[in-house]
Amino acid sequence: MSDKPAELLEVRNLRVDFPVKGGLFTAVKGVNFFIRKGETFGLVGESGSGKTTIGRAIVRIAHASSGEILFKGRRINGRITKELDSEVVQKIQMIFQDPMASLNERAKVDYIVSEGIINLGNYKGEAERLALVQKALLEVGLLPEFASRFPHEFSGGQRQRIGIARSLIMEPELVICDEPISALDVSIRAQVLNLMSELQRSKGLTYLFIAHDLSVVRFITDRIAVINKGELVELAETEELFAHPLHPYTRALLSAIPVPDPIQERKKKLIIYDPACHDYAKDKPAWTEISDGHFVLANGAEAAEYRRVLAR
Repeated sequence: MSDKPAELLEVRNLRVDFPVKGGLFTAVKGVNFFIRKGETFGLVGESGSGKTTIGRAIVRIAHASSGEILFKGRRINGRITKELDSEVVQKIQMIFQDPMASLNERAKVDYIVSEGIINLGNYKGEAERLALVQKALLEVGLLPEFASRFPHEFSGGQRQRIGIARSLIMEPELVICDEPISALDVSIRAQVLNLMSELQRSKGLTYLFIAHDLSVVRFITDRIAVINKGELVELAETEELFAHPLHPYTRALLSAIPVPDPIQERKKKLIIYDPACHDYAKDKPAWTEISDGHFVLANGAEAAEYRRVLAR
C-alpha cells in the first residue's frame, strides 16, 4: 500500500482557448498533472507559456475549453452545482502576482481581508468577522490595527501579506500562488517564502506555486512541472529535475539560472532551446513516464534516449 498522500487536485487533458481576430488562440494544450494533499507543486515557464492561465482555469476565472479539472475527485470546470461552486470558492484560493493591483485601493484592509467570508456569509456576527480579520492579519505577521488602513499605506511586502491573509481567512485547502514574490524587492522575497512555508506546516495547506524563477522554485517545491508554449514538457520531483533534466527546454531554463560567483558565471555555458531542431513529422511526441514519477514530452526515439541517460 502506497504511503503517498492522496491526490487533492487532478488536471486531465486541459485545453484553454481564447477568441482572437480570425479564430482562436490556444493558451493551454492538453495539460495533465496532479497535486497531492500537503505538497507544493511548482509550475515553471517563461512569460506567456500558459502557466497563469492554468491557475486561473482551476479557480474558474478562465474557461476550460476541454478536459477536466478534478478537486477531491469531483469535476469543478464547466457547469457545476451552486453548492460545489461555493465550496470551490472557499477551498481554492489564489494569491496574485501584483500585490497592489490585486487589492481594492478604495477599500480598507478590514473589508479586503473579509470580503470572501462576507460574500459567503461564513461568520455569525460583526464581532466574529472582526476577530477573524485580526487572526488572519496576525498569522501573516501584521498588526490588527492595520485593518483600518488603505493598501497604499503599506510596502510591497506588507501588501502581499494582506493578499495572503485574504486567502487564509477562507480556510482553504489549495492555494494557487501566481508568482507571489516576483513583484517584490529581493530582500523581501525570502520573508514571504518563509511565511508561506510556515503557514503550510501549521495549516496543512497545499500549494500550486507558479513562477519563472527556477532557483526560487527549488527552494519551496516538492515537484516541478515545466511548461513551454502551453504544453508541459517535463515533470519530476524537484531534486530529480535539477539532477537529471531531460527535455532540452528544461536544460535551457536551468542554464539561465544566475551563478553567484562571477568567475563561474562567465564560464557558464548558456543553452539555447530551438524547437525547429526537432523533427516530429513521423514520430509525434507524447507525455511519457521515463522513470518513476519523471515524465517528459518525447517521441519514441527521444524517450529511448532519455531512459539510456537515466540508466547510466
